[in-house]
Amino acid sequence: MIYTEPAWKALVVTTNEPLFTPEQCQLVMQKGLSLAPVKGTVGTRLKGDNIGTHDETIRKSTVSWIPFNEMPEMYREIEQAVLATNNNHFGFEGLKMSEYAQFTQYKTGGEHYSWHMDCDMKGERQPPVRKISMSIPLVPETDFDGGQLEFNKAGDVLRLKQGHAVFFASFLQHRVTPVTRGTRYSLVQWFNGPSFR
Repeated sequence: MIYTEPAWKALVVTTNEPLFTPEQCQLVMQKGLSLAPVKGTVGTRLKGDNIGTHDETIRKSTVSWIPFNEMPEMYREIEQAVLATNNNHFGFEGLKMSEYAQFTQYKTGGEHYSWHMDCDMKGERQPPVRKISMSIPLVPETDFDGGQLEFNKAGDVLRLKQGHAVFFASFLQHRVTPVTRGTRYSLVQWFNGPSFR
């Protein structure tokens, strides 16, 4: 017998409507810019630790971490959206939001993040396992050039509108291309669960 995935399953899902209004995007940006910035690292980082290394040939960006208690309404909206998306498209078990959201800035001058996955392939930091990743651009796509989110080295490019979200399986290879004009501001969130079966 051959088992196939159901037709409703997907590994990359974008929202038809914005998850955040421009005003909500501005509030997230204000909060992100008010928090202590750090250089983006390569490697796994879980709430409360600083695992990861700096390697600007792989990743050059600035990030800050938004605590759950500082934007609870934002976290509620994200959680509702990912649970509905998981039920309709992914079907992953035991999904939880256990990491802070990452406010990310990619500035002019080639800031980027080369090909990577968001989960720990060696399993050294698991469980929980990152299962779904989310990214939301916080500024209009006309505010910057470059900074495209690409998947699977096959030229699958997403150019999302402000406030729209993409949810994707954390084990997919993806990258952010170098920014050549302006600043790309985004919110990134991961959703974790028990090991895949």
